[in-house]
Amino acid sequence: ILIVSFGYSQEKSEDFLQLLDWMTGEFSSAEQAANEATYDDITLKMIHIWPEKKTGAWIYVEQALASSPNQPYFQRVYFLREMGDGQFSSDIYIIPEQEKFIGAWKDASLFVEVDQFDLKYQNGCAVFLDYDGFQYSGSTNAETCKSSLQGASYATSEIKVTKGVLESWERAYDAEGNQVWGVEKGAYVFKIND
Repeated sequence: ILIVSFGYSQEKSEDFLQLLDWMTGEFSSAEQAANEATYDDITLKMIHIWPEKKTGAWIYVEQALASSPNQPYFQRVYFLREMGDGQFSSDIYIIPEQEKFIGAWKDASLFVEVDQFDLKYQNGCAVFLDYDGFQYSGSTNAETCKSSLQGASYATSEIKVTKGVLESWERAYDAEGNQVWGVEKGAYVFKIND
């Protein structure tokens, strides 16, 4: 029986479950940082939260410099959903009072007191991914993710996910299209910590 709620199927395909599996865990860019000076040594930690929710999957995301793991500079919740055959999207949400959730990747029960309706949706910042049988890859739509950080007008994100590796290239541009932050050479390469 196929139950549809909020317009999304509750059945999860093998490709969806594989994407969820590949996206969750503890990742590090240490290897890339050791070889290329323009990249920092960053930890990326992602955990599936609210597993009882039947539609899609909610993931808590925490990024920090490896030198200061308890002072993350990025905390978000992603909502992963299947859009169609081999197509997926990851919506981005801001967490209220996010300092309360530092370290929640070790203990998902910290999210028991909040739910999806407490989160603030980042309109236009969803990443759309296609699966080709080997990797999931995609990006945000052009110029839709508004950002005012460091004089930016909008930000873009390109993502590639394979087993054990997550590549992420975040950049931002001003109104004239000049890049104002983010690495210029290419994506950060995060490898899972075994």
